[in-house]
Amino acid sequence: MNVDRGANEVELTIELNGRSRRAPIDPRALLIEALRDAFGATGAKIGCLNGDCGACTVMVDGQIVKSCLELAISAEGAAVRTIEGISGNGGLTPIQQAFWDLQGFQCGFCLSGMLFSAEDLLARNPNPTEAEIREAISGNLCRCTGYQHIVDAIAAVSRDDS
Repeated sequence: MNVDRGANEVELTIELNGRSRRAPIDPRALLIEALRDAFGATGAKIGCLNGDCGACTVMVDGQIVKSCLELAISAEGAAVRTIEGISGNGGLTPIQQAFWDLQGFQCGFCLSGMLFSAEDLLARNPNPTEAEIREAISGNLCRCTGYQHIVDAIAAVSRDDS
């Protein structure tokens, strides 16, 4: 965290990727800072710090959250899922496999936001159109792929589920 630690620390308890975890944090810390610094979940990245890039995307109680916009203490008692916990069994999920097979990522910086957005979309709409896919990932910036491979990967999974 970029703030001084000291006597003002508070204890944050969350369920992180299915495990109850507790750590002292500065009450001014952002959720992304607590996840990375206090809990060691470094898969979500710090990008823009204003919610535009999506690199910090996590799930909190089943909802997509840009963790650079949330204070860590707002997640007290919540179930937080990061990219490290996206597949519970240790193997790749169908969407992760499609991203791998179809070169849906390169550097991986946007991966957290893209995968969570895709997962959320497919849960709500198992057969999205290309326009719906593009709308679902529109809150995530990718500087490597040009988006087409990402769209193709999500579309491939939607075809597999039909």
